[in-house]
Amino acid sequence: MNELNAPVTRRRLLDAGPHQALVDDYARYLAATGLSHVSVRIHRGSALHFLAWSVQSGIALDHAGQDIVARFAAHDCQCHSSPRSLGQYYINRVDGFVRYLAARGTLPPQPVAEAPAVDHNVADWLDAQARQRGLATVTIARHSRMLAQILPLIGSDPSRYTPRIIRDGLIEHARTARSVHYPKMVASALRLYLRHLAQRGVAAPGLDRAVPTAKTWRLASLPRYLEPDAVERLIASCDPETPGGRRDRAILLLLARLGLRARDVAELRLADIDWRAGNIAVCGKGRREVRLPLPQDAGDALIAWLSGARPAASGDTVFSRLLPPFDPISSGVVGGVVRRAVGRAGIENAPSRGSHLLRHSAAIAMLRGGATLDAIATVLRHRSTDTTAHYAKVDVSMLGDVAQGWPTDGPACPVAPPLFGLVWPEGAPC
Repeated sequence: MNELNAPVTRRRLLDAGPHQALVDDYARYLAATGLSHVSVRIHRGSALHFLAWSVQSGIALDHAGQDIVARFAAHDCQCHSSPRSLGQYYINRVDGFVRYLAARGTLPPQPVAEAPAVDHNVADWLDAQARQRGLATVTIARHSRMLAQILPLIGSDPSRYTPRIIRDGLIEHARTARSVHYPKMVASALRLYLRHLAQRGVAAPGLDRAVPTAKTWRLASLPRYLEPDAVERLIASCDPETPGGRRDRAILLLLARLGLRARDVAELRLADIDWRAGNIAVCGKGRREVRLPLPQDAGDALIAWLSGARPAASGDTVFSRLLPPFDPISSGVVGGVVRRAVGRAGIENAPSRGSHLLRHSAAIAMLRGGATLDAIATVLRHRSTDTTAHYAKVDVSMLGDVAQGWPTDGPACPVAPPLFGLVWPEGAPC
């Protein structure tokens, strides 16, 4: 049977029954927040699916339990002729619709997940990380997650900690870790936590020395970077006629010209830009503020973004999201800008696709342009030039100048003293 003679089957459509008005009201509510037409249609489809399932299951919305979203996520979808996979993003959209219905009184109030109680020693340590070391919120949150993985294995009573308990707990965690990087991060967080406990007198001193150190080799890896022409292709891939293109171009130029970190760009505020002096204030790791010169093209890109048509952001941050509620961007958004630009520019086999790719590229460009390691360390805000020495390994021309040639005079093989009383046979190859 060919396609022309194939029987035509009618697709069974979703039917919200008496709740169709709720779907239309929800669509109008989303459109009023500034959500795009495509996004409204996607959210509307998820809401329609939920209501059609409730009608087919005979669930009265005014008596629906608080586990209504979990029941929807677990159901065997036969709601229409083409069942859809209920991924986490799909369930999140349904959960947003359910909370909208609860806010207008159509559904009973939905429970709000309570944050788990934090041990007072852990809470005190996290607070000290913010006040004394000036760590960023995301770094403190990561330390908290890493510590939460090891505490069930070593216990929460610091007075009972011993070197054996510490090591056995870390070994057990390493056996079940989801990633090879997790044991190293857990060990680092635990080492800081044990030092804090010893300083407060609630744990034995020196326990941090019982934390094994991951075997690493200093400066063993090569920096991942792009050549200058590839960086320019990234920047040129942004469309200056659209708000998103202007924003992404300004972000890429700050990353590529000044080697900023993703968090530096995300937290940049209008007051940090001194237009008269032509510089910007950057508060990096440890909350150390420095002022960096603003290149002309990066400044022009910032002016184009700030003065052109863009979402009406409520805060004083320079960069905001392009979709409602137009909050300030995060470090993840900055990384996404670089990742999409790499795809648009058609750069294949990129060494990485995160924001640090342009930071490394900026350092390599400065090094090849004749800048000293001290100057590069100042721009990148490295506390020690030993960190900046990581980039010197890719300067092939400089390494060629200092490399020593292999000696051509003398014996073909170096003569070594007898080993264990045995003499190397004459004429034997090395």
